[in-house]
Amino acid sequence: MTKVIFFDTDCISSFLWTRTERLLIHCFGNDMVIPRQVYNEISSVPHLQQKIDVMVSNGNLTIEDILVGSQENNLYLDLTDYTRSARLPLIGKGEAAAIVLSKKNNGMLASNNFRDVRYYVELYGLDHISTPDIMYKAFSDGLLSITEADSIWTQMVAKRRKLPFSTFSEYLSSL
Repeated sequence: MTKVIFFDTDCISSFLWTRTERLLIHCFGNDMVIPRQVYNEISSVPHLQQKIDVMVSNGNLTIEDILVGSQENNLYLDLTDYTRSARLPLIGKGEAAAIVLSKKNNGMLASNNFRDVRYYVELYGLDHISTPDIMYKAFSDGLLSITEADSIWTQMVAKRRKLPFSTFSEYLSSL
């Protein structure tokens, strides 16, 4: 991958909950970023925060802030604050921050909630990837067998990750 990947909470959490961060590192190396808002959301679950902290200290992941008063901050507020003029559909803070930073840095948005982010992906011409895409890459690269991929996928679904099928096998059959 040549673009930096900007994760929202649901997408990166899919891998944190299933202890499969290695798949992210395989697919993206050190080109991964989470916005501070995503870090704050993940911090409500201490063992997930610890996994993020390890990835940061190992140099695999960076946490990026949106500067107050910047154009990016104004756009972030437009996407998340219902008291502002509602010219854009409102979305969650983690999704909004990932979109804003992807746009600013010409990066790729990693989000499972395509229904919420689709408008912005199209509006800003963002590249988009999701957990199914990442799982497919890991499977295609031989990192996972179909059985392992199904097992991980099932664990993700059990943790209420937003995935389009019940199993990886079903997803694979849809391609």
